[in-house]
Parts: sequence; C-alpha cells; structure tokens
Amino acid sequence: MNKFENFHLLNIKRLFLGIYSYRDMGLLILRIGIGIMFILHGYPKIMGGPYDWAKLGMNGMGSVGIQSFHAFWGFMAAISEFVGGILLALGLLFRPVLILLLLTMVFAALSHITTGKGSPYHAIESGILFFSLMLIGPGRYSLDRIIFKN
Repeated sequence: MNKFENFHLLNIKRLFLGIYSYRDMGLLILRIGIGIMFILHGYPKIMGGPYDWAKLGMNGMGSVGIQSFHAFWGFMAAISEFVGGILLALGLLFRPVLILLLLTMVFAALSHITTGKGSPYHAIESGILFFSLMLIGPGRYSLDRIIFKN
C-alpha cells in the first residue's frame, strides 16, 4: 500500500468513525443551504405587499387569538424569513436571528394546525432545526466569529 492509499483510508476512517473534524464545514454548508431556502421562501412574502402581509398576519397571529395589526405581523414574518435567511447564511447575529425564525415557525405551525390548511410539518421541522442550531452555534466559518471573536 502506497502513501496515497494510506492517506485516503485514514480520511475515510476519520469521516465515518467519529472524528468530527468537518463539523465547521458541515455547519457552513447547512447555514448557507437553509439560509438560501428561507431567502427564497421569504422574498415573495415581502414583495406581496400590505394585502398579503395582512393575510399572513391574520393566519399566524389569529391562530393564538391576536386580532390586530395583521399587516405588521405578516410583514415581520416575511422579514424574519428573508432577512433571517441572509443573516443565517452569513452566520451574523446568529442566535437572535434563530430566535426570530423559531418564533416564526411556531406561529406558522399553529396557523396550519388551527386552520387545517396545509401541513405543519415543514414549520415544525424548521423549528427543530433552528432550536438545534441555537444550541450548536454558527461554527468557525461565520461572521459572528470574525466580528465578535467568540
């Protein structure tokens, strides 16, 4: 066995046998992928304007009995998804953004459950992901790490 084959086998062992040296790269890929998906998910909501914001806010906050400022709540949900997706991908203001995204997903799931329209599973899965990322942190390759040195 030559040196290249030995090196290759060592990397395979490291990848699959519990040495997690790729953790930060994995977090970067996850942040960018989920961030892009939420940017794409939130953009049409932002562009929908006040009528769509009110409808979104009525569905989300109406599910818990809040019957005022629907356009405001809908706009906040849209901003949370769009801007939150950008900040998530960059790893900037990581935990505050995840709190906003988690809350948005809680209200989205409640909306789907109380109205019976659509499935709450995507919102629940996203909420679990955001809560888990809050505990894990953004990883080494994030703007939070560069700016705040933590």
